[in-house]
Amino acid sequence: MNHPIRLRSAIAAEGTTPLIGVFDMFSASVAAKHYDGMFVSGFGFAASHYGLPDIGFIAWPDIIAFVQRLRLAFPKQHLLVDIDDGYVDPETACHAVQQLEAIGASGVILEDQKRPRRCGHVDGKQILPLDEYLDKLNLVLAARKDLLVVARTDAIEEAEILRRAKALAATEADVILVDGVRSIDWIHKVRRVIGDKPLLFNQIAGGKSPRLSLSELSDLGVNVAIYSTPCLFAAQSAMDAALLELKGGDGRLPEFTAASVGVSECLSLLEKNISRHHART
Repeated sequence: MNHPIRLRSAIAAEGTTPLIGVFDMFSASVAAKHYDGMFVSGFGFAASHYGLPDIGFIAWPDIIAFVQRLRLAFPKQHLLVDIDDGYVDPETACHAVQQLEAIGASGVILEDQKRPRRCGHVDGKQILPLDEYLDKLNLVLAARKDLLVVARTDAIEEAEILRRAKALAATEADVILVDGVRSIDWIHKVRRVIGDKPLLFNQIAGGKSPRLSLSELSDLGVNVAIYSTPCLFAAQSAMDAALLELKGGDGRLPEFTAASVGVSECLSLLEKNISRHHART
Protein backbone atom coordinates (compact mmCIF):
# COMPACT_ATOMS: atom_id res chain seq x y z
CA MET A 1 0.00 0.00 0.00
CA ASN A 2 1.61 3.27 -1.13
CA HIS A 3 0.54 5.74 1.53
CA PRO A 4 1.96 8.89 -0.11
CA ILE A 5 0.18 8.17 -3.38
CA ARG A 6 -3.07 7.51 -1.52
CA LEU A 7 -2.80 10.89 0.22
CA ARG A 8 -1.99 12.65 -3.06
CA SER A 9 -5.10 11.11 -4.60
CA ALA A 10 -7.26 12.25 -1.69
CA ILE A 11 -5.90 15.80 -1.94
CA ALA A 12 -6.43 15.86 -5.71
CA ALA A 13 -10.06 14.77 -5.37
CA GLU A 14 -12.91 17.26 -5.25
CA GLY A 15 -13.40 19.09 -1.95
CA THR A 16 -11.10 19.67 1.01
CA THR A 17 -9.45 16.67 2.70
CA PRO A 18 -9.52 16.91 6.53
CA LEU A 19 -6.68 15.55 8.67
CA ILE A 20 -7.25 15.45 12.44
CA GLY A 21 -4.44 16.28 14.84
CA VAL A 22 -3.51 13.44 17.20
CA PHE A 23 -1.06 13.52 20.10
CA ASP A 24 -0.91 9.93 21.36
CA MET A 25 -2.22 6.48 20.52
CA PHE A 26 -5.45 6.97 22.43
CA SER A 27 -6.38 10.23 20.70
CA ALA A 28 -5.58 8.53 17.40
CA SER A 29 -7.90 5.66 18.32
CA VAL A 30 -10.78 8.08 18.84
CA ALA A 31 -9.98 10.13 15.73
CA ALA A 32 -9.91 7.00 13.56
CA LYS A 33 -13.58 6.36 14.40
CA HIS A 34 -14.57 9.57 12.65
CA TYR A 35 -11.97 10.53 10.02
CA ASP A 36 -9.78 8.80 7.42
CA GLY A 37 -6.71 10.91 8.03
CA MET A 38 -4.48 12.02 10.89
CA PHE A 39 -2.08 14.90 11.37
CA VAL A 40 0.78 14.17 13.75
CA SER A 41 0.75 17.57 15.42
CA GLY A 42 3.98 18.99 16.81
CA PHE A 43 1.94 21.09 19.25
CA GLY A 44 0.10 18.03 20.54
CA PHE A 45 3.13 15.73 20.59
CA ALA A 46 5.25 18.23 22.54
CA ALA A 47 2.43 18.56 25.06
CA SER A 48 1.74 14.82 25.40
CA HIS A 49 5.21 13.28 25.12
CA TYR A 50 7.22 15.93 26.97
CA GLY A 51 4.67 18.05 28.81
CA LEU A 52 6.28 21.08 27.18
CA PRO A 53 5.21 23.87 24.80
CA ASP A 54 5.81 23.60 21.06
CA ILE A 55 9.01 25.64 20.92
CA GLY A 56 11.54 23.11 19.66
CA PHE A 57 11.90 20.36 22.28
CA ILE A 58 10.88 17.47 19.98
CA ALA A 59 13.63 14.98 19.10
CA TRP A 60 13.29 13.29 15.73
CA PRO A 61 13.67 9.67 17.02
CA ASP A 62 10.67 10.23 19.29
CA ILE A 63 8.46 11.32 16.38
CA ILE A 64 9.59 8.36 14.29
CA ALA A 65 8.82 5.91 17.11
CA PHE A 66 5.36 7.44 17.50
CA VAL A 67 4.59 7.27 13.77
CA GLN A 68 5.75 3.66 13.67
CA ARG A 69 3.24 2.76 16.40
CA LEU A 70 0.53 4.71 14.60
CA ARG A 71 1.10 2.95 11.29
CA LEU A 72 0.93 -0.51 12.85
CA ALA A 73 -2.34 0.31 14.63
CA PHE A 74 -3.88 2.27 11.73
CA PRO A 75 -2.77 0.69 8.45
CA LYS A 76 -5.29 2.57 6.28
CA GLN A 77 -5.12 6.07 7.73
CA HIS A 78 -3.40 8.98 6.04
CA LEU A 79 -0.53 10.10 8.32
CA LEU A 80 0.80 13.60 7.70
CA VAL A 81 3.68 14.37 10.08
CA ASP A 82 4.79 17.76 11.37
CA ILE A 83 8.62 17.77 11.37
CA ASP A 84 8.92 21.43 12.38
CA ASP A 85 12.13 22.88 10.88
CA GLY A 86 13.52 19.44 10.09
CA TYR A 87 15.20 19.40 13.51
CA VAL A 88 17.47 22.29 12.51
CA ASP A 89 20.10 20.61 10.35
CA PRO A 90 19.35 19.76 6.68
CA GLU A 91 21.05 16.38 6.98
CA THR A 92 18.91 15.54 9.99
CA ALA A 93 15.83 16.62 8.07
CA CYS A 94 16.68 14.29 5.19
CA HIS A 95 17.42 11.39 7.53
CA ALA A 96 14.15 11.86 9.42
CA VAL A 97 12.19 12.08 6.16
CA GLN A 98 13.69 8.85 4.84
CA GLN A 99 13.01 7.09 8.14
CA LEU A 100 9.40 8.31 8.15
CA GLU A 101 8.83 7.17 4.58
CA ALA A 102 10.32 3.75 5.37
CA ILE A 103 7.87 3.18 8.25
CA GLY A 104 4.79 4.22 6.30
CA ALA A 105 4.20 7.93 6.79
CA SER A 106 2.11 9.55 4.07
CA GLY A 107 3.74 12.97 4.14
CA VAL A 108 5.57 15.63 6.13
CA ILE A 109 5.37 19.38 6.72
CA LEU A 110 8.66 21.30 6.69
CA GLU A 111 8.62 24.93 7.90
CA ASP A 112 10.95 27.88 7.28
CA GLN A 113 11.29 28.97 10.92
CA LYS A 114 14.59 29.34 12.72
CA ARG A 115 15.24 28.62 16.39
CA PRO A 116 13.80 29.33 18.84
CA ARG A 117 10.74 28.22 16.89
CA ARG A 118 7.10 28.89 17.82
CA CYS A 119 3.63 27.53 17.11
CA GLY A 120 2.56 29.08 13.82
CA HIS A 121 -0.35 30.89 15.47
CA VAL A 122 1.57 32.76 18.17
CA ASP A 123 3.73 35.88 18.07
CA GLY A 124 7.52 35.92 18.06
CA LYS A 125 8.20 33.75 15.01
CA GLN A 126 11.49 34.19 13.16
CA ILE A 127 12.16 32.84 9.69
CA LEU A 128 15.20 31.64 7.81
CA PRO A 129 16.49 33.53 4.79
CA LEU A 130 14.53 32.21 1.83
CA ASP A 131 17.59 30.79 0.04
CA GLU A 132 18.60 28.88 3.18
CA TYR A 133 15.14 27.36 3.54
CA LEU A 134 14.95 26.47 -0.15
CA ASP A 135 18.30 24.67 0.11
CA LYS A 136 16.94 22.57 3.00
CA LEU A 137 13.62 21.96 1.25
CA ASN A 138 15.28 20.87 -2.00
CA LEU A 139 17.54 18.45 -0.12
CA VAL A 140 14.47 16.92 1.53
CA LEU A 141 12.69 16.68 -1.81
CA ALA A 142 15.69 14.91 -3.32
CA ALA A 143 15.88 12.52 -0.35
CA ARG A 144 12.26 11.33 -0.52
CA LYS A 145 10.92 8.73 -2.91
CA ASP A 146 7.14 9.11 -2.99
CA LEU A 147 6.61 10.87 0.35
CA LEU A 148 4.31 13.89 0.08
CA VAL A 149 6.07 17.10 1.19
CA VAL A 150 4.25 20.22 2.37
CA ALA A 151 6.36 23.38 2.17
CA ARG A 152 5.34 25.79 4.94
CA THR A 153 6.14 29.44 5.44
CA ASP A 154 5.65 31.32 8.70
CA ALA A 155 6.24 34.75 7.19
CA ILE A 156 3.93 37.44 8.61
CA GLU A 157 4.50 40.49 6.38
CA GLU A 158 2.31 40.73 3.28
CA ALA A 159 5.04 41.11 0.68
CA GLU A 160 7.17 38.38 2.22
CA ILE A 161 4.26 35.94 2.51
CA LEU A 162 3.51 36.27 -1.20
CA ARG A 163 7.19 36.17 -2.21
CA ARG A 164 7.75 32.99 -0.26
CA ALA A 165 4.51 31.32 -1.30
CA LYS A 166 5.39 31.90 -4.96
CA ALA A 167 8.93 30.58 -4.44
CA LEU A 168 7.71 27.46 -2.64
CA ALA A 169 5.18 26.77 -5.36
CA ALA A 170 8.00 26.80 -7.92
CA THR A 171 9.72 23.87 -6.17
CA GLU A 172 8.77 20.20 -6.38
CA ALA A 173 6.93 20.42 -3.04
CA ASP A 174 3.51 18.83 -3.33
CA VAL A 175 1.48 21.24 -1.20
CA ILE A 176 1.90 24.81 0.12
CA LEU A 177 1.01 26.03 3.63
CA VAL A 178 1.04 29.64 4.78
CA ASP A 179 0.58 29.24 8.52
CA GLY A 180 -1.36 31.73 10.61
CA VAL A 181 -3.17 33.18 7.58
CA ARG A 182 -5.50 35.80 9.04
CA SER A 183 -8.39 36.24 6.62
CA ILE A 184 -10.33 34.85 3.70
CA ASP A 185 -8.86 37.63 1.59
CA TRP A 186 -5.40 36.27 2.33
CA ILE A 187 -6.39 32.79 1.22
CA HIS A 188 -7.41 34.31 -2.12
CA LYS A 189 -4.08 36.15 -2.40
CA VAL A 190 -2.04 33.04 -1.67
CA ARG A 191 -4.09 30.94 -4.07
CA ARG A 192 -3.42 33.44 -6.86
CA VAL A 193 0.37 33.40 -6.44
CA ILE A 194 0.76 29.61 -6.11
CA GLY A 195 -1.31 28.80 -9.20
CA ASP A 196 -2.52 25.21 -9.38
CA LYS A 197 -0.30 23.93 -6.57
CA PRO A 198 -2.41 22.29 -3.81
CA LEU A 199 -3.03 24.52 -0.78
CA LEU A 200 -3.23 23.50 2.88
CA PHE A 201 -5.03 25.45 5.63
CA ASN A 202 -4.28 25.01 9.35
CA GLN A 203 -7.15 25.45 11.81
CA ILE A 204 -6.39 25.77 15.53
CA ALA A 205 -8.74 26.93 18.28
CA GLY A 206 -7.75 30.35 19.57
CA GLY A 207 -5.36 30.82 16.66
CA LYS A 208 -5.02 33.62 14.14
CA SER A 209 -6.95 32.07 11.24
CA PRO A 210 -10.71 32.36 10.68
CA ARG A 211 -13.03 29.47 11.57
CA LEU A 212 -14.14 27.99 8.23
CA SER A 213 -16.11 24.89 7.27
CA LEU A 214 -14.82 22.32 4.82
CA SER A 215 -17.41 23.52 2.29
CA GLU A 216 -16.17 27.10 2.65
CA LEU A 217 -12.55 26.00 2.31
CA SER A 218 -13.38 24.00 -0.79
CA ASP A 219 -15.01 27.06 -2.36
CA LEU A 220 -11.82 29.01 -1.58
CA GLY A 221 -9.67 26.48 -3.44
CA VAL A 222 -8.15 24.86 -0.34
CA ASN A 223 -7.26 21.23 -0.98
CA VAL A 224 -6.45 19.95 2.51
CA ALA A 225 -7.16 21.17 6.06
CA ILE A 226 -5.32 20.14 9.20
CA TYR A 227 -7.02 20.42 12.57
CA SER A 228 -4.05 20.53 14.92
CA THR A 229 -5.60 20.49 18.38
CA PRO A 230 -9.31 19.55 18.70
CA CYS A 231 -8.45 16.26 20.42
CA LEU A 232 -5.84 17.84 22.70
CA PHE A 233 -7.96 20.77 23.81
CA ALA A 234 -11.06 18.58 24.26
CA ALA A 235 -9.03 16.20 26.43
CA GLN A 236 -7.79 19.04 28.62
CA SER A 237 -11.31 20.40 29.05
CA ALA A 238 -12.92 17.00 29.70
CA MET A 239 -10.27 15.88 32.19
CA ASP A 240 -10.54 19.15 34.07
CA ALA A 241 -14.33 18.76 34.28
CA ALA A 242 -14.16 15.11 35.35
CA LEU A 243 -11.65 15.75 38.10
CA LEU A 244 -13.53 18.78 39.40
CA GLU A 245 -16.66 16.61 39.58
CA LEU A 246 -14.75 13.86 41.39
CA LYS A 247 -13.30 16.36 43.87
CA GLY A 248 -16.70 17.98 44.39
CA GLY A 249 -18.26 14.57 45.05
CA ASP A 250 -15.80 13.72 47.82
CA GLY A 251 -14.09 11.13 45.62
CA ARG A 252 -17.28 9.26 44.63
CA LEU A 253 -17.33 8.30 40.94
CA PRO A 254 -20.25 9.76 38.98
CA GLU A 255 -23.16 7.47 38.22
CA PHE A 256 -22.50 5.19 35.25
CA THR A 257 -25.11 5.67 32.49
CA ALA A 258 -25.73 4.45 28.95
CA ALA A 259 -23.83 7.50 27.67
CA SER A 260 -20.78 6.86 29.88
CA VAL A 261 -17.45 5.35 28.92
CA GLY A 262 -16.32 2.54 31.18
CA VAL A 263 -14.02 -0.47 31.07
CA SER A 264 -15.79 -2.36 28.27
CA GLU A 265 -16.26 0.70 26.05
CA CYS A 266 -12.60 1.65 26.36
CA LEU A 267 -11.36 -1.89 25.70
CA SER A 268 -13.65 -2.18 22.67
CA LEU A 269 -12.01 0.89 21.16
CA LEU A 270 -8.47 -0.30 21.83
CA GLU A 271 -8.94 -3.88 20.66
CA LYS A 272 -9.47 -2.58 17.12
CA ASN A 273 -5.82 -1.53 17.06
CA ILE A 274 -4.42 -5.05 17.53
CA SER A 275 -2.67 -5.85 14.26
CA ARG A 276 -4.12 -9.35 13.88
CA HIS A 277 -7.60 -7.80 13.75
CA HIS A 278 -6.79 -5.72 10.67
CA ALA A 279 -8.16 -6.90 7.34
CA ARG A 280 -5.47 -7.95 4.90
CA THR A 281 -5.19 -5.49 1.97
